Amino acid sequence: MPKEIAIGKRAKISQAQQYMILAVLGASLVLGVAVSLVVHFVKQISFNTEVIMAEDQAIDAYSDVIKSVGVCKSPNARAYSAAELEACDPDSITISEIPDTLRANVLETLAANEALNTVPKDSASSCINSETKKSYTYEELNKIYNKAKTTEELVAASQLIKSCSALRIIPDALPAYKNEEALLASLDKLFRVSGGEPESLSPSGTIEASDLADGLNAVIVNLTVEDATTEETMKLLTNIERSIREYNVVNATISWSGPEILSLRAQATAFYRDESSVVEEEKTIVSEDKQQ
Repeated sequence: MPKEIAIGKRAKISQAQQYMILAVLGASLVLGVAVSLVVHFVKQISFNTEVIMAEDQAIDAYSDVIKSVGVCKSPNARAYSAAELEACDPDSITISEIPDTLRANVLETLAANEALNTVPKDSASSCINSETKKSYTYEELNKIYNKAKTTEELVAASQLIKSCSALRIIPDALPAYKNEEALLASLDKLFRVSGGEPESLSPSGTIEASDLADGLNAVIVNLTVEDATTEETMKLLTNIERSIREYNVVNATISWSGPEILSLRAQATAFYRDESSVVEEEKTIVSEDKQQ
């Protein structure tokens, strides 16, 4: 009898051990699944947080560009809302509404620059004040701008400032694009102002960008003067040197064809810049699973 009781106890203990093992295995399985789900959700939350932060940074960057340039009025919050961007009309914004922006500085500070305004100009008819019969001063242009009420009047006043103030010098001195026809016409005018005319004017290629400063480009021009007086040739060289646009004479040959006749063959370079624009950057965010 005691032996049978001992065997029964052993059987019950063995069965209990089996139940315990199964329970431990089940708990381990549940714990493993729970840990895997927690890790997965943590990775998902971390990835989504990184994406949201990158989106916020992109929105802030775009808002900073829009605000600093002066395209729209300053936003009510850190960044522009969709409603603010939709309601933004650059042509209807006055300078006083966008202080300390690039647009305001250009239309105020640079347009009124006295040094640039001293450069002689041939005023177009639109730049002549009908009352004074003289070229508009910046004060007169600014007065017209401040009196503008409608969007059309603001656009017209802004265009008048760009065309008739010191701002006109900037594209003349360093154009934003290659325009060989305008370049040759400018040189031809220098010839005629000097009292002569060129025997020939022609473009002669470009200079490698690697030889120039970043964003700067150059075009080579050949010019020839035959049978011009010494005074005319020297006056031409002086006017080229004094021109608002930079002409870098690479090489030149001057010869006398007579007592007062001076011939000139020269090669010069004129410069222009790459057009400025906002460079967009792309950022790819990859989850940790794909990185591995």
